[in-house]
This record gives sequence, C-alpha cells and structure tokens, in this order.
Amino acid sequence: MKVPALVASLLLGTSVGALTTVQARNDESADAQLVADLGKSIRTDVLKSLDEREAKLRKRGQEATCTSRNVVFRREYGSLSKAQRLHYFNAVQCLQALPPRTPSSVAAGAKSRFDDFIVTHIQQTLAIHFSGIFMPWHRWFVHAYEKAFRDECGYKGYQPYWDWPKYASAPQNSPIFNGDPYSLGGNGDYILMKARSSFVTTGPFANMTVNLGPVGGLDGTEPGPDGGLGYNPRGLRRDIGPAVNMRYANYSTVLNLFLQPNIEQYRLLSEGVPYTVEIGPHGGIHYVIGGDPGGDLFTSPGDPAFWVHHSMMDRLWTFW
Repeated sequence: MKVPALVASLLLGTSVGALTTVQARNDESADAQLVADLGKSIRTDVLKSLDEREAKLRKRGQEATCTSRNVVFRREYGSLSKAQRLHYFNAVQCLQALPPRTPSSVAAGAKSRFDDFIVTHIQQTLAIHFSGIFMPWHRWFVHAYEKAFRDECGYKGYQPYWDWPKYASAPQNSPIFNGDPYSLGGNGDYILMKARSSFVTTGPFANMTVNLGPVGGLDGTEPGPDGGLGYNPRGLRRDIGPAVNMRYANYSTVLNLFLQPNIEQYRLLSEGVPYTVEIGPHGGIHYVIGGDPGGDLFTSPGDPAFWVHHSMMDRLWTFW
C-alpha cells in the first residue's frame, strides 16, 4: 500500500490551506514547536479524511482498502525502541547478504540485493535530479526499498526517517550516528590521508564494504570502473558535522518549505539551485553525511543513512 501517495492527496483538501499562514520565526524553540504542532494537526486531518472517505464508500456499497485503522505513519529513527532499531538494521543487513538481481553484464560490481538499488540510482541520476520528477521518483525508490526488506527479509516495520532539525546542532551524536549498537554506525575514525572523511568502525555497519562507484572522484577515492558499475570494494566512510545541517536543514527551513506556492518553488528550495551555494536540505544533508559513497551523487544510496534522509524528504513533501 503506497500510503504516502494517498496521504498527499488527502492533504490537498485538508491541511494545505492552513499551512499558508505559517511563518518561520527563526527562533529554534518556537519553530520546533510549530513544526511539532503542524505534524500533529496533519496526522489528525489525515485520519479524519480517511474516516470520511470510508463512510462515503460504505454508502455506495463499496469497501475502503485504506482506512484510519490500517494507515501507516513512518516513525522518526530516534523514537524507535532498541529492539525496533535492531530489527530495522538487521533487515538492511539481510538485503546486503541476499544475492543481486542485476545481471553481472549490466553491473559487475553489484554483489547484493542492496546493491541493486545503488545500480538503479546510478543509472537514473541524471534524469531524476533537478527535474520535476525528483520528489515522486524518490518516493517510489524509498517505497521499493521498504517493500524489499519487508517482503524479502521479514521486516515488520516501515522505513524510519531522520528528523534533520531535531539533531542539527550535533548530528554526529544523534541516535542515528552515535556509533552505539543501535545506530546506523558512527562518524568513523580519523585517517591521515587526503580524504577528509573517516572509515566507519563502530555500530552495526562497522567495516561495511561498499562495492559500487564512485562515479565522480571523491577526496581520497578515484572514480570506480565502468562508470561506477564495476566492482570497487572499499570501506564505508563518513564526514558528519553540524555546520551544513544547521544552515540548510533547520526548523525554519522546514517551515519555509511548507510556504512554497507550487511544486517548482518547493523543489528548488528543497533540492537547491544548481551551480550555486544554495544546496537546500536535500543536498545539505547529503553533504552532512559526506564521505564515500555518501558524498557521490550517483552512489549515495550505498550508505544506509541515505534511506532515513530520503524518508524525511518524502515526509515533508507529504506535509506540503
């Protein structure tokens, strides 16, 4: 069930009008409270709309398949219990252990089911960024990934999201990146080389092997063979810090997204303007993750952090 698409359509008649009165105050605590209040209001509106829709269908003798009783709301990563986080990254590791479906003739570097998604992103990157299909394509992409670890790895939950502003002042210390056994791995150990990023050595993705890419050269890493589709095993690296997070993905940014009058303006603020310093929260958070493959536009899904980031992207588009 593609819940986000349904929710987005419901919001058109319920909450979007109210959002036009929202004004970011550039006061962190005030803006944080406003975002929280809006989230609760939108959730209430969605459930109410589902009930009304079900009642209308019932009057016509039809049965609703998506109702307030079975609708899914993805959860913020830090709100998951330790057991739920364990269940989540076990499912991701399951995908990393399953054989690929991509033929080796297409991508010799694809060694797992997880890598299949990276191949898709590499092949589509130039069409799905800085274009009108950016948001819907990535919605489908996250849903396909979510469906894979639910159907193929027995995961019972849904794709969690990274609440960027909540941890903006110190993302490296957040439940996502603090390096404990229930995180998505740490920021890595500093290495004395020309690369600024560091190998991840703590958490469930410590010493993870990255097989594909990079397509563009990164600090300390040469471009991979066959346009990034060849086999290029190396360690996962990150370069997480607060500066870009606080500048491009704070509570005021989130509120300003809600104020955009059309999808083009929303996408420009969200994705950023090409060839300028205005990289938006999308590019900003990819920059926060950094490293390899996170710092490469083409192969960024190879870092498990990609998926919590894009789940948040999808959440905010749903709210808008």
